[in-house]
Amino acid sequence: MPRYKLTVEYDGRPFCGWQRQSNGPSVQAVIERALKSFSGEDVTIGGAGRTDTGVHATGQVCHADLSKSWPARTVMGAVNFYCLPDPVVILDAEEMHEGFDARFSAIRRSYQYRIHNRLASLTYQRGLAWHVKTDLDAEAMHAAAQEFVGHHDFTTFRHTRCQAKSPEKTLEHFSVRREGEFVIAECSSRSFLHNQVRSMVGSLRLVGEGKWGPGDITKALQARDRTACGPVAPSDGLYLTRVDYRPVEVDLAEWKDKQARKTVPAVEENGEA
Repeated sequence: MPRYKLTVEYDGRPFCGWQRQSNGPSVQAVIERALKSFSGEDVTIGGAGRTDTGVHATGQVCHADLSKSWPARTVMGAVNFYCLPDPVVILDAEEMHEGFDARFSAIRRSYQYRIHNRLASLTYQRGLAWHVKTDLDAEAMHAAAQEFVGHHDFTTFRHTRCQAKSPEKTLEHFSVRREGEFVIAECSSRSFLHNQVRSMVGSLRLVGEGKWGPGDITKALQARDRTACGPVAPSDGLYLTRVDYRPVEVDLAEWKDKQARKTVPAVEENGEA
């Protein structure tokens, strides 16, 4: 059964998030509907990350299995046609080995958070960026953001309903820069906790306003207490921008090794199977 890797872009405003839900439209449901319209099959896709209500993506990744082998470009064009008029589009499609998994084969996820930092109200950027009127010091925010880099217990910066087994994560990169009226925050990690990026950005806003310093970020981290977090940034400005994967040959070899281990019979202590 052919497996396809799909790179997805979407405007998160109309959706209750990536994951299919009973209480509203989701990005997953739109793509699955499009795949059924194209192939006639009921397809359940797997995503690299579960973005929340209102969160956008320019580089989400999912995988889908179809019973028939189609050219990847045909799959991409057909899904894009049937996704209309919803603001969801497939940017790229690639046929992969059957062990590829959009979630578990990933080695890095990157997010961008966009703050529109101006006094005037937003027009076409409404819902696509966080509107902050107070002047922000992006350089101070960048310096403070380095306190997040490395391996930490991020209990302070995760949602109380986060289902991750451990609050410990390793943040590989966190930068903040100014581009005209925008303050852009970018961070990368193998995985993130629920609301982690928005929680970190909300606290960095306090640094940008001069209310917190880098030491306050460190104290909040060390507190391991959700109440020590600054106000959480809204979903409007958050984008899943990229998902990185190990080389295909490495991923395939690891999957084959796992499959082989599953077929090895259990051995009793006396050495007999």
